[in-house]
Amino acid sequence: MNKWHSPKIRSSEITPEAAYLNRRQFMQGAAVVTAGALLAACAPKADPTPIPTEAAALQGQTDELGGALTPYEAVTGYNNYYEFTTDKEGVAPMAKDFKTRPWTVEVSGLVGKPRTYDIDELMKRFPIEERIYRLRCVEAWSMVIPWRGFALNQLLKEVEPTGAAKYVHFVSILDPKQMPGQNSPFYTWPYSEGLRLDEAMHDLTLMSTGLYGKDLLPQNGAPLRVVVPWKYGFKSAKGIVKIELVAEQPRTLWSDAAPNEYGFYSNVNPDVSHPRWSQASERRIGESGRRPTLMFNGYADQVASLYTGMDLQANY
Repeated sequence: MNKWHSPKIRSSEITPEAAYLNRRQFMQGAAVVTAGALLAACAPKADPTPIPTEAAALQGQTDELGGALTPYEAVTGYNNYYEFTTDKEGVAPMAKDFKTRPWTVEVSGLVGKPRTYDIDELMKRFPIEERIYRLRCVEAWSMVIPWRGFALNQLLKEVEPTGAAKYVHFVSILDPKQMPGQNSPFYTWPYSEGLRLDEAMHDLTLMSTGLYGKDLLPQNGAPLRVVVPWKYGFKSAKGIVKIELVAEQPRTLWSDAAPNEYGFYSNVNPDVSHPRWSQASERRIGESGRRPTLMFNGYADQVASLYTGMDLQANY
């Protein structure tokens, strides 16, 4: 798995995915993107978020591979959330007034008992666990985060998927007034993601309601996001308002935008390069240097059996 090494990735190579769509789309949307970038650049940077007592108590813990937790300030201040801005350090200040109440989550489709949950009811309905998971971004950086939430399979069992259900489709909130990035013409909003049903039912798949011992902040996907630790981070849809069980593979935002770069499975695989950079190594936020990328982000023992017989070079 680590038989070859990638060259160091220059920061200039890690640019918004939108820039790699076709030239006509780029030119049509250039004015919007430029305006958004200027707004993000002019937005006041967030003051360092005070570290809650709960978060301070967790500092010093490690994941099962001995990886230290990524500092709270980085987890809450360096975020990919294109609904707000492509500027990772600009998300937190732009999202600080995002309203997460009232909020409902519809669970429907090929289920025996469709239901719409109030978010506060949902957060109380299932046993909440604390789990330390690694998050690996397709841009070749990673974090170790202490998540809080419940296993997705508990929710799915309650609504009783039918025999026809093969996939789970996640739909995020559409609210351009609160989320100015949704005015971008490059993407098919709202954010849409999907998993195979067996992936969604796996015990590792988490519906996250918090991190570092506290409820999620808006920049981290409040009030509800999915966390699939063996996949690249963009599979972890944020601000979820709908979960639909379907028979056919659902569309996903990134596969729509650039299908040659973002496949449906999106498993962390050091042997499958992104078209513009290697995935063989990664930069752990808060550390210097780079480290080898682990197959399935280090969760191969738990999840590799889901893909027995599949060509993971073709099913990227």
